[in-house]
Amino acid sequence: MDRKEEITGHLFAVITIAIWGTTFISTKVLLKAISPIEILFLRFTIGLIVLTLVYPQRLKIKKRKQELYFVAAGLCGVTLYYLLENIALTYTFASNVGVIISIAPFFTAILAHLFLDGEKLKPQFLVGFLIALVGIFLISFNGHSVFKLNPFGDILAVLAAAVWAAYSILSKKISGFHYNTIQTTRRIFFYGLVFMLPALFIFGFNPIINLLIQPVNLFNILFLGLGASALCFVTWNSAVKILGAVKTSVYIYMVPVITVVTSIIILQEKITSITVFGIVLTLAGLFISENKIL
Repeated sequence: MDRKEEITGHLFAVITIAIWGTTFISTKVLLKAISPIEILFLRFTIGLIVLTLVYPQRLKIKKRKQELYFVAAGLCGVTLYYLLENIALTYTFASNVGVIISIAPFFTAILAHLFLDGEKLKPQFLVGFLIALVGIFLISFNGHSVFKLNPFGDILAVLAAAVWAAYSILSKKISGFHYNTIQTTRRIFFYGLVFMLPALFIFGFNPIINLLIQPVNLFNILFLGLGASALCFVTWNSAVKILGAVKTSVYIYMVPVITVVTSIIILQEKITSITVFGIVLTLAGLFISENKIL
């Protein structure tokens, strides 16, 4: 991998996280009009349609066994991850979920160590992980919240982090098949939506069109579908293909940082000195995990 290609991979990861870190605002707005499962299904449906329009060529699988990787990626990266995260939010605090989800890179590193060649667990990754986790904790609780365990919700959040780690490993495996990234992402979305169908019957799917087409709601669902789904899954999968599952996954540390910055700019929220310290620790952990230090 040459320097230019590596920079491109990091750029893809930064773009992805910059968008994913702002999606909470869109989701928060949309939750006033439609349910979490409705948001989830609509955003990935939009994403699938857009990716099909952008690159309509049909993906021809070379080996039947490869199809299983796409099935598993759709189940883990689209259906299970987002359902577990959304359900977890109904049982525990958002701050708890924010901290727990951020351990996904740790799970990714362990799975990569076990299943991927050339991505072995290194001491600096663990040091960076611990430093970033402290920073994320400070950011999420902003110096005045109390961390309370809510076993069921917190366990679901841990499962969501583990499922995302599995998706990262699967996407790295899929990148080794050397298909077009848009085609592979589209295939993953398709299976994710298929697995989501039973959840629609369980949780109900009846979006109110009059509310959905209101300008603010329409903008936010399109942002989630076009940006957070279609674009970001392509850029994330591209980053994983270039950098590997472990190096890309550590950018997840940046999500709380982006969220705080966005809250300050858009929601006019105040920033505390403890939050600033948390941001510094998170960035330090990111750089250490990326082998820039130590």
